[in-house]
Amino acid sequence: MRLEADSLVDEVMRAWPATIRVFLQYRMKCVGCPIGPFHTIYDSCVEHNTDIATFLADLRAVTGQVTPLASTAGTQVSGDSANT
Repeated sequence: MRLEADSLVDEVMRAWPATIRVFLQYRMKCVGCPIGPFHTIYDSCVEHNTDIATFLADLRAVTGQVTPLASTAGTQVSGDSANT
C-alpha cells in the first residue's frame, strides 16, 4: 500500500504505527477518532488546516516511502504540467 492523499487515516495508522507520531506532531486529533475509518489524509488535512504536501511527505518519510521533491513538485504542488 502506498501512502496517498486518498488513503484512509485508520488504515494508515494500522499499517504503519510510526505515522501516529506524525499525526500527533501536527496536533491532529485523528488518533482514536471514530471518523478515522472514513476520513482520508486529505480530509484530515482540510479539517486541521494542514498543508497536504508537507504532511504527506512527513508520513512517507516515517514509512520509508520518501519521494524526491523534484518528481512531485510539478504534479502535486504547482499542478503545472509544463515543468515535466
